[in-house]
Amino acid sequence: MPLLDSWTLGQHTAGDITHPTYRRGSGPGVIVIHEIPGITPKVIGFADEVVDAGFTVVLPHLFGTPGAPMSPVALAKVLPRVCVSREFTTMATGETSPVATWLRDLARTLHTELGGPGVGALGMCFTGGFALAMMVDTSVAAPVLAQPSLPFPVGKRRAADLNLSPADLTAVKERAAAGCQVLGLRYAKDAAVGTRFDTLSRELGDAFLHVDLEGKGHSTVTEHRSQEAVDRVLAFFNEKLTR
Repeated sequence: MPLLDSWTLGQHTAGDITHPTYRRGSGPGVIVIHEIPGITPKVIGFADEVVDAGFTVVLPHLFGTPGAPMSPVALAKVLPRVCVSREFTTMATGETSPVATWLRDLARTLHTELGGPGVGALGMCFTGGFALAMMVDTSVAAPVLAQPSLPFPVGKRRAADLNLSPADLTAVKERAAAGCQVLGLRYAKDAAVGTRFDTLSRELGDAFLHVDLEGKGHSTVTEHRSQEAVDRVLAFFNEKLTR
């Protein structure tokens, strides 16, 4: 894992759940939640950019092999495991993935340590909606959804679902109404996102800021990295976390 040699390995426990974490940087806290198949070199590269922009970044390790590259083999190994894991809700509508409880606790702990207006949280693809679920906790001041893809968009209902329970959706809407904005990133022709951006615009109104990139790419800040997307994320974190 040479790309992670400069990162500090730790762990975080909430309840009876423990996951490893990698940490680097100084300044306000940002939690970057990796996509499938795991903490790939491109995820690390993006996280390094956030560090270089002046933030303390924590990378939770939820699945996969840290440092291993994106590949069809890696995807084939990880996808079946996460689809049956109790921590993730992949097909049900109107439910929050249980891992959100652990992520919220991580955010609270980081905010307590570092102070400031709150921490940032960015999820991508499989984990894209987790940043929205973390927004239920007031420690999260800058939630970013990069191509959120859960539940898998099989049918119109799942394609529009936000991977939130009714209670969590209410809490998110209340925070949005109180001024907490949400940044969303996607390629305009990315079918994996479904119609979630329409749902977010309807439910959150002007509090939902979205970046629609041209083309059929998917991973906006990693495998199909867009400079526009990265710049918007860094500007969002700077605006919300360094006041």
